[in-house]
Amino acid sequence: MIIIKNLRKSYGGHLVIQVPDLVLKPGIHWFKGANGSGKTTFFRTLAGMLPFEGDIQIHAWDIRKQPIAYRLHINYGEAEPDYPEFLTANDLIQFVAHAKKAPLEQVNQLIETFGVRDFLYQPTGTYSSGMLKKTSLILAFLGTPKVIILDEPLITIDDATVQKVYDLVSQYHTQGVTFLLSSHQDFIFEKLPIQGLYQVHNQTIHLISHQQ
Repeated sequence: MIIIKNLRKSYGGHLVIQVPDLVLKPGIHWFKGANGSGKTTFFRTLAGMLPFEGDIQIHAWDIRKQPIAYRLHINYGEAEPDYPEFLTANDLIQFVAHAKKAPLEQVNQLIETFGVRDFLYQPTGTYSSGMLKKTSLILAFLGTPKVIILDEPLITIDDATVQKVYDLVSQYHTQGVTFLLSSHQDFIFEKLPIQGLYQVHNQTIHLISHQQ
């Protein structure tokens, strides 16, 4: 469960997103919104990447009182990943795997699932957008998170990889992982049991529909 109270995030005095009171129960939640609506800022704030006003809690972990445990249990896959060009996918994967305490078997399985073996040791500065996205998706599934945030997970990847994302979300969901997803594309609801549908608009978040 994710509990958000009095969340405000501003840049240079300009309010980007505010969420007075939002509780997200375990499940898969889809956040829709136009470019610039604040979806990515909201996700990056939840992931512990941005300073903010208010309170955020995942299960028993408060982002301020237990910052290490909180970040250990929440993963984030960026919409448009941008890494230092000299780092390789392997550098990034091994660093995050260590931080997230991911077993070697899981690391190798994700590398094979997303088919990054051929460019694993090449610097990311040489990567296509699809190669960067696959690397970002691997990082998002490492460890044993309670929450995984995937910002625009279906862009710049081929249909076969899209199917793998669906399969992994379904697999992790059955293991009790909560997902927060955003996408300009419609998800296939038969493949993903979306519990909550939300609209990010006018600098806040509105519930559109909810499945019991």
